[in-house]
Amino acid sequence: MSIPAEAAERAPEVRRGDGLRLLTVHAHPDDESSKGAATMASYAAAGVETMVVTCTGGERGDILNAQAASEPHALRDLPGLRRREMAKAARELGVAHRWLGFVDSGLPEGDPLPPLPFGSFATLPLERAAAPLVRLVRSFKPHVIISYDENGGYPHPDHIMAHKVAVEAYHAAADPERYPEAGEAWTPLKLYYDRAFNPERFRALHFALEEAGLQSPYAARLAAWQEADAEGHQPPMPKHRTTTQIDCGDYFEHRDRALLSHRTQIEPEGFFFAVSPDMQRRIWPWEDYTLVDARVETTLPETDFFAGIR
Repeated sequence: MSIPAEAAERAPEVRRGDGLRLLTVHAHPDDESSKGAATMASYAAAGVETMVVTCTGGERGDILNAQAASEPHALRDLPGLRRREMAKAARELGVAHRWLGFVDSGLPEGDPLPPLPFGSFATLPLERAAAPLVRLVRSFKPHVIISYDENGGYPHPDHIMAHKVAVEAYHAAADPERYPEAGEAWTPLKLYYDRAFNPERFRALHFALEEAGLQSPYAARLAAWQEADAEGHQPPMPKHRTTTQIDCGDYFEHRDRALLSHRTQIEPEGFFFAVSPDMQRRIWPWEDYTLVDARVETTLPETDFFAGIR
């Protein structure tokens, strides 16, 4: 995969890998394609060794694409099919991929909410859930780790646990006295939270669609941010401001193809494809992140995860 000339001209600091490594931590297969996928594809294309970690197999997910609802493989073995979808998405993004091997907790609904299934990812003690990720961090040796904020991006129990294990691994992997069975200590240098649900981005795209005389799918989401949703059907208003924007518009098509690889989960005519890649490149050609911790000096705002490291 080569870097488009326009992208290299706009972002010269991302032309070479320089032996750098990037690790992103996600809850379920398909999360990596809906959150930061174009960023990952751009760094992978630039030679940065990029790895996606998926904490669970998505075993309790539903079939969300009506076109796939009657397919025998989806009905017979949805978890197995989701593993194939994940492999296809990883190839499209040009990234390495690892499973942590935990079981999907599902999204509980009702009042009161029912308990989570016994032994599922979100029910585990933190040290047990984080241990495989600490081991992976120490073996892969990422300079930068990315995950979700405290609300998990949206408050699915597995997303919140993915946040917890990522933060735990970022700090614990550097301490040789913690998780001593997980290998030699390694110190990641920067920790980011993904801001896929950045309200500023949704507002910009919403108004661009309206000005073009097109229907916007974002009005309901923007309104929902003004109200609490205890059952987690809408992402809460993010708490953190954007510190880092990665110019990755030339990889929006890679992101879209990765999303479509998750055929059981993504409607081809759905929410994610409401705005063309060309319009997105004109209005918001970045993906947004919050720098949460840095063990190197850097100046905000940033346009490169590896600012202060290169």
